[in-house]
Amino acid sequence: MSTLFGRRILLRPIVAADFSAWREVRRRNVDWLTKWEAQRVQGQPDIVEDRDAFAVRCSARQRERQLGTGYGYGIFVDGELAGEINLTAVQRGPFQSAYVGYWIDEKHAGNGYMPEALIVLSQFAFDELHLHRIQISIIPRNAASRRVVEKLGIRDEGVAKRYLEINGIWEDHIRYAITVEEWEHRRDGLLRDWIG
Repeated sequence: MSTLFGRRILLRPIVAADFSAWREVRRRNVDWLTKWEAQRVQGQPDIVEDRDAFAVRCSARQRERQLGTGYGYGIFVDGELAGEINLTAVQRGPFQSAYVGYWIDEKHAGNGYMPEALIVLSQFAFDELHLHRIQISIIPRNAASRRVVEKLGIRDEGVAKRYLEINGIWEDHIRYAITVEEWEHRRDGLLRDWIG
């Protein structure tokens, strides 16, 4: 199990034993989060309410890690689950790229935990996995998520029309990205400012 450390946060894979904490945070944040997420596929078990479905999700994430295709992390603040950040769809070959998705408990929003988590994950993606590029796609009206990338000065690559189906609607997304060249140029300052 790979654990990553920030200044105030810890990133580690979510495991089946985290179910109660996961359920509590997700239930409490249902209105805060579901408007930004894909709908659950009809007939599939609910990972928020079904312990076995949650365990299967954890196993799938572990398998992705073993295959090198994805790296999912819980964000923990003072030992408490505060959100998630995931590096997904890792592509090798000439692409050397991946996508980042994240969410945070509303009670922890606005404290700078997510920008810190994104810098920790970026350091892992570029310095450990040797990726060339990571992309974060955000619905234009999701001001809180956009603030995360804007605080970090991550490059806006423009709008992808009807990019992802979110909560039953094909939504436009602003694509933000950073390449290894940009990371190498900015690494020291970002680490100093966010990791310490």
